[in-house]
Amino acid sequence: MGKWTRRAFLLGGALSGGGLVLAVAVRPGHRTPRLAKLVQGENEVLVNAWVKLLPNNEIKVIVPHVEMGQGAHTAMAMMLAEELDADWSKVSVEEAPAHEEYATYDIARDFVYPAQVPGFVDDTIKGAFLEISQIMDLQITGGSYSVRATGVRSMRVAGAAVRELLINAAADVWGVAASEVRTEDSFLFHDGSGKKAAYIEFAQQAAKEKGSNTPTLKSESEFKIMGRRDIQRLDIPAKVTGEAQFGIDVALPGMKVATVRAAPVFGATVESVDSQAVQKLDAVHRVLNLGDAVAVVAEGYWQAKKALAQLEIVFSKTDNDSLSSVEITQGFKQDLDKAVEDGQEIEDFSEGDVSLAFGASTKIIEAEYSVPFLAHATMEPMNCTALFRDGLLEVWTGTQNPLGVRNSLAKEFSIDANNVIVNNQYLGGGFGRRADIDYSLQAAKIAIELPDTPIKLIWSREEDTQHDHYRQAMVSRFKGGFDSNGAVVAWDNQFHEKHEPVEAPYIPYDIPNQSIHYTNSATHVPFGPWRSVDHSVHAFFTESFIDELAHAAGEDGYHFRRGLLGREKRMISVLDTAAKMANWNEALPAGWGRGIAIHRSFNTIVAQVVEVNMTGSSLRVEKVFCAADAGYAVSPDGFKAQMESGIVFGLTAALFGEITIKSGAVVQSNFHDYPMIRMKDSPLIEVEIINSGEALGGGGEPGTPPIAPAVTNAIFAASGTRVRALPIKI
Repeated sequence: MGKWTRRAFLLGGALSGGGLVLAVAVRPGHRTPRLAKLVQGENEVLVNAWVKLLPNNEIKVIVPHVEMGQGAHTAMAMMLAEELDADWSKVSVEEAPAHEEYATYDIARDFVYPAQVPGFVDDTIKGAFLEISQIMDLQITGGSYSVRATGVRSMRVAGAAVRELLINAAADVWGVAASEVRTEDSFLFHDGSGKKAAYIEFAQQAAKEKGSNTPTLKSESEFKIMGRRDIQRLDIPAKVTGEAQFGIDVALPGMKVATVRAAPVFGATVESVDSQAVQKLDAVHRVLNLGDAVAVVAEGYWQAKKALAQLEIVFSKTDNDSLSSVEITQGFKQDLDKAVEDGQEIEDFSEGDVSLAFGASTKIIEAEYSVPFLAHATMEPMNCTALFRDGLLEVWTGTQNPLGVRNSLAKEFSIDANNVIVNNQYLGGGFGRRADIDYSLQAAKIAIELPDTPIKLIWSREEDTQHDHYRQAMVSRFKGGFDSNGAVVAWDNQFHEKHEPVEAPYIPYDIPNQSIHYTNSATHVPFGPWRSVDHSVHAFFTESFIDELAHAAGEDGYHFRRGLLGREKRMISVLDTAAKMANWNEALPAGWGRGIAIHRSFNTIVAQVVEVNMTGSSLRVEKVFCAADAGYAVSPDGFKAQMESGIVFGLTAALFGEITIKSGAVVQSNFHDYPMIRMKDSPLIEVEIINSGEALGGGGEPGTPPIAPAVTNAIFAASGTRVRALPIKI
């Protein structure tokens, strides 16, 4: 966290409108009264934006992020409850409505301007980023920001601020000093007089006050809820019993079901559709041309799917109709070559003098790596239920950006945003895919064509696989140079397509001369954020090539990395922990190999050691040892689960994941040709959490990047075969 300086103060003013006087105007002020109109139910008291108290002294935490299996609702509730001194057994979670008042401004602020500021200025900065987030329709869950941004800046602060408000209210009524009032398990105590009261008794009075932006927060030694391993996820019981409602579970009276077939080649449109025979079927209600897709509305999903298969649809031709994956990859390589020849590369990171260092190098190692397009393959396919009635558009879906869906639908159909209601549900997997609005837009289009009729749109698995927004395919080239003493002195990396986060290709290693540069090489295949985004590709590239340099230096991957991490004490600790977990120096059976990788992403450092067995007819990943430092694991059980989840997700991609293009369209269609890792093939996973006390990092994404290079490095150790392209084909 940066120190508060005059320069930062001026920047804060500029961000808020160009100067301090204007900045004051965007202070959010006391928001509780207007927010109460949105979220306060009968017999509930909204004390501040994030906390409601109920008559039985229960506490309802309002969370502006979605629950898609990552456990964010529980972790953020823990953070607020900790600072509130709440009785955890009486804490529940309510997801914030899709409304601009609940835009996730902490994410915008953490991304752009994370510095700590004095309290009187913090209100201004908060107001500025609230307005920025509202303009951007930002109510996003992604980038592992939920806990480290909203949790830190809103949940903990809200809990501590409400606690202070309740103490002040009790002290005022009891006629005692606030310093004499203590809190415990959702009760207020004045030990001197023996007085005791439930939080709810002073809720109304506390809600009248704004509360501090900078209340005193607890130290780690004071935690009673945060960091506890015995606290179970709030969403799990309903998921076990089947009571939890996902988007695909929505059922409304009179509802009809729709499914779609989109143009196989991205960018094509519907030229004609012969629906006469299908329209005569009893269960079919409508066939609709959506422009780039055709929808069938029927009594049920199976009837709609069968009818859709009978339609004769003619799609337009495009310039990409003959394109294949081989040609796309060749185009990437040609663009990389051309960028060098023309001097049109974009510098990403530079340090020292790479040209001079390579000129003096006694050994130079070069390698080229590639990864394919990847789909998200969420277990719940894309779906949305929509109802258009009397000018009001209401949708039920699972989305990673409810406010974005609301405002996009309002804009698309020229409806006042206040007349668009988004009822968000549990998400059956997201991984970035449900940050897009395409499926919600289709459902709304159909519903507007059939007013007063609830329409549930369900994409088939085939549609979901062939019309995803994919992780990019990429080629990355490396060159490393050694001096006469055997030290690595030069690192050059060229790749194409730069996405977020910007630091993904940067390395932590102490190599004095570095050049990282890229060029653009666009394709017609739509891009979308995929779990850990650019970190998932660059970790494979950089951690594979550093292993190649280790081999060239005659060292093993662990000790070589350790020697290059001199300035990165925190990373050394994580690397050492993973190596110790795996008994790195212990010999393995013949035909087995051990590989290591480490990567920092979303402010969390993860190192993984993998053991592979190559004695059978096919590769088997036997064990994964994972050490992770996110600063502090708020919910250790949830954090461990996310590391395991990220490993399985990334391992699936490394072993099987490949979306190929033929005749301009995606070839894969379902789990038979886009397989997932199965229980029988899943390795034994051990996770060790390191609480370093540094600024909080994310949990949902950082487990994925190191797994692919750890596996391929293990394969090299076992067989001498270097894997430079995914998925692994040996």
